[in-house]
Amino acid sequence: MASHFALFVDLENCGGKKSMLMDVIERVKIRGDILIGKVYGYTDSYSDLKETLLSNTFTVVPSLRFGRNQKNSMDIQLVIDALDVAYRNELIDSFCIVSGDSDYVPLVGKLKSMGKFVLGISRSEAASGVFMNACSEFQFLESVASGKERAAAAPVGEALTLSDVNSLIVTILGESDSGEMLASEVKSVLLRLRPNFSEKSVGFSTFGKLLSRLAQQFGDFSVASEQYNLIVSLNQAHSPAGEQITRDNYVSVFARILSEYKEDGFDRVNPSILKSAVQADYPDFTERQIGLRRFSDVLRALEREHLLTLETDEGGNMLVHIL
Repeated sequence: MASHFALFVDLENCGGKKSMLMDVIERVKIRGDILIGKVYGYTDSYSDLKETLLSNTFTVVPSLRFGRNQKNSMDIQLVIDALDVAYRNELIDSFCIVSGDSDYVPLVGKLKSMGKFVLGISRSEAASGVFMNACSEFQFLESVASGKERAAAAPVGEALTLSDVNSLIVTILGESDSGEMLASEVKSVLLRLRPNFSEKSVGFSTFGKLLSRLAQQFGDFSVASEQYNLIVSLNQAHSPAGEQITRDNYVSVFARILSEYKEDGFDRVNPSILKSAVQADYPDFTERQIGLRRFSDVLRALEREHLLTLETDEGGNMLVHIL
């Protein structure tokens, strides 16, 4: 049974970019239905978000700047709204809070004590360790962002191609615990993400026939019958064209990945996020492949190449500042 979410977004934390907001919405929709959506800190500078907010029935809390405590008032309003929903709306069993502020820890604790699931999402540079540990589950916004998949996919509302459907299914399977789902479950999630989807619109009489064609054409997942059920399984990732990271090409590989983060609106990322992104494209990557012992050594080498600078946050944790 799908979860019923209330989604509260601190626009300042997620950067206010349309692509980033869509990443968050799609990640939550994979898990369940968004019954209530609200964004905080809205101003005219976020006008490009209007279509996305309206099509997902979000309400906005505008940013009215007065005095020094404007940000605090937004935080307090989010807490009040979340508690109001928790007490008044029995349909809501899950909350997603897009902010890494430790001020929300008491709210998270209260929601969990009421039996609610709490998903936290935040930029790695702004995420409080206390908030991360308090949530039922926490994800970095850099990991949630799926710009590469969306770049090839049709915008919501436009007709989908086979490539679009394949990319969406790969994303859905990647979010499951095992990388494996019933075909009926995959279709239910797909319809939450793209209500205009129909297998007939892409030329197939049944969803099973569409899955078989996608598995054969793209090879990203497999389809098998098991006790009258159709099972869809994500295939193991491979390096692009069998490529490996070497001493000769590692700078260009990291430059490309850092550039993608920059284009998505991230100026700073956590080193672990960067390493995970590299291993997503090159699963066999180790530091020893390029003659180094630790990932921190890799970062310092990239710093000498003027791709990044290394910083530390208030807690003494290392951050990668992308140049």
